[in-house]
Amino acid sequence: MNYAPHTNVAVRAARQAGARAVDLFRNRHELDIQSKAFGEWVSNADTAVEREILYHLKRGYPQFGIQAEESGWQGEGAGRYWIVDPIDGTDNFIRGIPHFAISIALAEGNTLLSGVVYDPMGDELYVGERGGGAFLNDRRIRSGQNRLLSRALLATGFPTRHKEKLVAYLDSFRLLCAACHGIRRQGSAALDLCYTADGRYDGFWESGLAPWDIAAGVLILQEAGGLITDFAGGGDYLASGNLVAASAAIHGRVLEKVQASELYRS
Repeated sequence: MNYAPHTNVAVRAARQAGARAVDLFRNRHELDIQSKAFGEWVSNADTAVEREILYHLKRGYPQFGIQAEESGWQGEGAGRYWIVDPIDGTDNFIRGIPHFAISIALAEGNTLLSGVVYDPMGDELYVGERGGGAFLNDRRIRSGQNRLLSRALLATGFPTRHKEKLVAYLDSFRLLCAACHGIRRQGSAALDLCYTADGRYDGFWESGLAPWDIAAGVLILQEAGGLITDFAGGGDYLASGNLVAASAAIHGRVLEKVQASELYRS
């Protein structure tokens, strides 16, 4: 594919970091795992994979800033900056569940320019460029066309850090579970967004997410024709961490159920 140079750098970083992640996954019993906050784990795999990503990004574009999950901001205030999650799905990773991804986005101000999400276990590379479409392993993808919520397969994630929101969250789950065909909870928001972009899921909702969890997947879904809003139906999802993401055909129906739940009012 003829991606922009900055996207090619992100693809290279994701693939190299993915190879490192697979090696560490296969030797996960040797990892040093620590709790960085209630409900959040970090291992030396996260930091090693992030170092690999940042090496390639800095080598390609040393003038760009970086917002990375483990090392924080570097070059804050730069016009363009990378948003990096080295292992989205750390809980899966450290428990031996082969469902996690490397997520890299490029932004300019509040505008997302490109996104790369790589599942190294399945060797699935999702790429999106603003105005250029979305691709899985160089095959163009589009979000689903199902218009019936009753036939929809949705994805979500439950609060791990904010247990005080559990009751409200379960109310949204109750309303959507009763209305749709089924719901999956697989543990990687980046892949949930990409699966929605590829029509595997019809929609996805979650609250309390960080920018590095969703930035790349958001752009990929948008370029695949999907819609993303915050719970109020606006565009504040990167700041709030609350989002409803779905195919254009089903988004309004999913949002309507979320807004009818205690989650929206919490």
